[in-house]
Amino acid sequence: MIFKHPSDRGGSRNKPFERLAENASRFTSSATFFVVCLLLVAVVVALHLIGLPVKWLLFAGEAMSAVTLLLLALLKNSELRAERAVQSKLDAIAAALLEGQEGRGPGKAHQELRSLIGLEDDS
Repeated sequence: MIFKHPSDRGGSRNKPFERLAENASRFTSSATFFVVCLLLVAVVVALHLIGLPVKWLLFAGEAMSAVTLLLLALLKNSELRAERAVQSKLDAIAAALLEGQEGRGPGKAHQELRSLIGLEDDS
């Protein structure tokens, strides 16, 4: 089985996983999530301080490990998407520069660059 980069899979960008990953990425980069993480760490520390049985301490540690693993998957997904977006823009810039140096004037590469970076015609 060959795994493709998310942007190479084609199709609609609004697939359920992509929407989930995008929304989770926005939430995990918010101040609210940071506060939730601080509270989770405080709860685990409090569990240790009050001397709960090892069974509960293991459960708390495993819960934190599961959250960490899920966040790692989301982080990698966001990293791959950002990397691909940057690379496609760099490729379009290079193609547009080459097209300009060849003296042909704005052509297909310039149009692609405009669409990638969201430029709109002023006219």
